[in-house]
Amino acid sequence: MSIGNSPEDDRPSQDRPSEDSTPPTDDGPSIGRALQQARIAAGLTVDQVSQSTRVRVPIVHAIEDDDFSRCGGDVYARGHIRALARAVGVDPEPLVTRYGDGHGGRPAPTSAAPLFEAERIRSEPRRPNWTAAMVAAIVAVIAFVGYTVARGGDDSGDKQQAAEGATPATSKPAPKPSTKKPVDPKPDLSDSAIAAAPQDKVTVKLNAAQGRSWISAKDHNGRIMFDGLLEKGQTKTFQDSTKIDLVLGDAGAIQLFVNGKQIEDAFQPGQVERLTYTKGDPEVG
Repeated sequence: MSIGNSPEDDRPSQDRPSEDSTPPTDDGPSIGRALQQARIAAGLTVDQVSQSTRVRVPIVHAIEDDDFSRCGGDVYARGHIRALARAVGVDPEPLVTRYGDGHGGRPAPTSAAPLFEAERIRSEPRRPNWTAAMVAAIVAVIAFVGYTVARGGDDSGDKQQAAEGATPATSKPAPKPSTKKPVDPKPDLSDSAIAAAPQDKVTVKLNAAQGRSWISAKDHNGRIMFDGLLEKGQTKTFQDSTKIDLVLGDAGAIQLFVNGKQIEDAFQPGQVERLTYTKGDPEVG
């Protein structure tokens, strides 16, 4: 599991205003200083922390300097603090609480629509489904041939009856049935399918139990599997051979199941989460 970057540019932190910086308090070092000390104690570099959390290097430096103006808002700042704290092996909650005390407390739940606009990933253009088009064309041709045969039988019967007079009317020949089987739509994976998911694949199910949320899902090649709103009560299931990358616009509204197991993580309402799961990672790391 990893938390990614906010949609900020890579300008150096000294070129941006420092209005969101958090000064040190009498209770101990500041948030950035505490994260920096924990990183050094863990023997990690800024590049290593950035790679494991997907938080860009300039933003890591800015946070360690207590400059949160580059995070893109309080929701992203809290997410970055949690990600960096977990990466360096410290409890993120006291740092998030200290950040809230210095920035107006816990934010109100964020609606999914603004998050959808801010985090939206541009979908790849859909390719035309040539298989479905060919099936439709074959069915149309068979239907036309059957109709022509039926009309031809009617015309010949009528002409014969008009010429001979005493010949009884012939019945219409039935059109030839189509031998082409329709293409069945690919069904969504059920709960039983998740429970019996193969061990050589990763299966992720999302259930919008608490409310609607924007979600994005990608396979291991970076191709988009889904990008849009999941309304309350709806579910989506994704499966890949290697890994699945997720972005949850309102993680507190989502029930998450990985490889048949429910993920019990304290996601808060309005919290944005970027998650990565593999076939060997059934729970949040």
